[in-house]
Amino acid sequence: MAGAFAPRGPDAICSMLEENGWGGTWVWTVFGDHHFHPDAHEALAVASGHAALMLGGPDGRAVRVSAGDALVLPAGTGHRLMTQSPDFRVCGAYPPGQAGYSTRRAATAEDARRIAAVPLPDTDPVHGADGPVMRAWRRERAAR
Repeated sequence: MAGAFAPRGPDAICSMLEENGWGGTWVWTVFGDHHFHPDAHEALAVASGHAALMLGGPDGRAVRVSAGDALVLPAGTGHRLMTQSPDFRVCGAYPPGQAGYSTRRAATAEDARRIAAVPLPDTDPVHGADGPVMRAWRRERAAR
């Protein structure tokens, strides 16, 4: 979501994520190698700077993000940092019960089952219960 929120400091962004039900917040950057979380959805809210990320694993697509942008990566979505400005900082968070996530760099046979079992969150990390992420996930769930 480009321009999902007004740029502000990392503490305020982490508070916003937590107020919308997403926890386990952290402030840092993104790992420079492809990785994914088979047991958690992940929100990334850009606090400062800009970066290019690869989303979807090695055959994924490059996206450019900057302060005020937010991403919600469904469980199993590969991602890595390609380039970043010196001031790039991102705030990460997870839905309730998913903050004890694991990080994988190569998929195992068990990962597909784990990914499919991850429940959808109840709230959008930036906009709450009726945010665009939740509306999209509800549409997807209804289409199944």
